Amino acid sequence: MEVSSGPLPEDTGLGAAAGTATGAATSATPKPTVCFLGPIGSYTHQATLDTFPEERFDLLPVETIKDIFTTTQSGRADYGVVPFENSTNGSVVFTLDQFADRDGEFPDLSVCAEAYLAVHHCLLGRIAHELGPPSSPMEASKDPLPQHDLSHIERVYSHPQAFGQCTRFLRALRSAAKARGDGGALETVDVSSTSRAAELAAADASGRSAAVGSAVAARLLGLDVLARAVEDRDDNVTRFFVLRRRRQEDDKDNMKDDVDPEWLRERRRRRRAAVRAAAAAAEGEEDKKEATTTPPHPRAKALASFAVPHHRHPGALADVLDCFRRARLNLTSINSRPSLAAPFRYVFFVEFEFEFEFDFRSDGDNGGDDPDPGGRVRRVLADVAGVAPGARWLGTWDSMR
Repeated sequence: MEVSSGPLPEDTGLGAAAGTATGAATSATPKPTVCFLGPIGSYTHQATLDTFPEERFDLLPVETIKDIFTTTQSGRADYGVVPFENSTNGSVVFTLDQFADRDGEFPDLSVCAEAYLAVHHCLLGRIAHELGPPSSPMEASKDPLPQHDLSHIERVYSHPQAFGQCTRFLRALRSAAKARGDGGALETVDVSSTSRAAELAAADASGRSAAVGSAVAARLLGLDVLARAVEDRDDNVTRFFVLRRRRQEDDKDNMKDDVDPEWLRERRRRRRAAVRAAAAAAEGEEDKKEATTTPPHPRAKALASFAVPHHRHPGALADVLDCFRRARLNLTSINSRPSLAAPFRYVFFVEFEFEFEFDFRSDGDNGGDDPDPGGRVRRVLADVAGVAPGARWLGTWDSMR
């Protein structure tokens, strides 16, 4: 029996957070507030703790991804952490929809940092003590093998992104339910977060509900881990963005605030030092024949959005993308969402990267804070705006990979 109750291990970093996530700072100087997709125990919560240690920041769980944008835009939180994309299931459309900002609700928000979190899902629920070992149809699915009998599970809650990362396991679970021949069918229910899913499973007194979520959420809620590593790929990683609000006096087209916060400057210095160390180590290998995978300079990324007048200007999208080609900026992703201005019109999102060529020997202070030394990115965004009126810069940040 794998009981999940009791105090959290110290290395999770979530034991104290469970009691302080909603508390206000008690020191003379208030801590900055960071909102995240709650309840506590979500993957966004874990990514938030990795970036914002609770001894220096107050953490505020909110119910939906839109709430993160709203809370940060309103000033109730200084920063917001949102999931942006997953290596298995792609972009988080709920986040893209808020970046599209169709109603002009979030004019002052921009991305200032990114964070990566390895995501390993579990099936959380209650062990059926009265039942025997796993049924043969589920045993036949070796990827992954459950720790306990799952034949009593009738309903599974989770976030749609998590379901999309666990398709093989869910397919096997449905096949097992069908093979039993007792008329049982597995119901999957979309909810706002994996930790909310765990709460709903814990609230079902019958024990017939389960959730796809984290082992941390199981410990927080006293749930059993019925199956581990149920994700489709063991290299499953989610990337998160940190949002902040530009000050009213700043030009909305400006690509930086006058002064970055100290935590961001510290993060930048650590990242650039790591890149320099890796590059120096590679240069020291005299017999190395192939170019190192570590870039010679720290890299930055930027995100922009635009809509193109396809109906009036054939080839408009190609014209926008050509702006990046001419500037020799590397596009790393392109996404789109319906603009809702008219049927089958779209808002496009492009992410691109570039090197901090002039800042390689900088410690991150002074000129090292400029996300666009030389103005190359500013120029390409101006070119994009000339082709696609209404183009928006959505942030620049240090690449963490």
